Amino acid sequence: MADVKPRIKLDKKEVAKGGVIEVKTLVSHTMESGQRKDKDGKTIPRKILNKFTCDLNGKTIFSAELESAVSANPYFQFKLKPEESGTLTFTWVDDDGSKIQATEQIKVA
Repeated sequence: MADVKPRIKLDKKEVAKGGVIEVKTLVSHTMESGQRKDKDGKTIPRKILNKFTCDLNGKTIFSAELESAVSANPYFQFKLKPEESGTLTFTWVDDDGSKIQATEQIKVA
């Protein structure tokens, strides 16, 4: 999954202290539930992203546990009120333990 590039959109990359940033993320992933069958009638193995986290400078500020009912290409939108400048790290974890990661820099003035 190393070739998967998530899309991250911040409504602003610089915010005044006490301000809010809106975050939107989208990642390409089939989110196979393990309940469908292929053309030969064999069950397609489950393969889903089961966890999403957003960290600021190593501290988790948003997280979600995902289940097989989540659609393909999961999209998240949330707001955050950062207390410090730094690096936002977005991580999606697959059933097999592999990770998709992306980073964005933000500045609190």
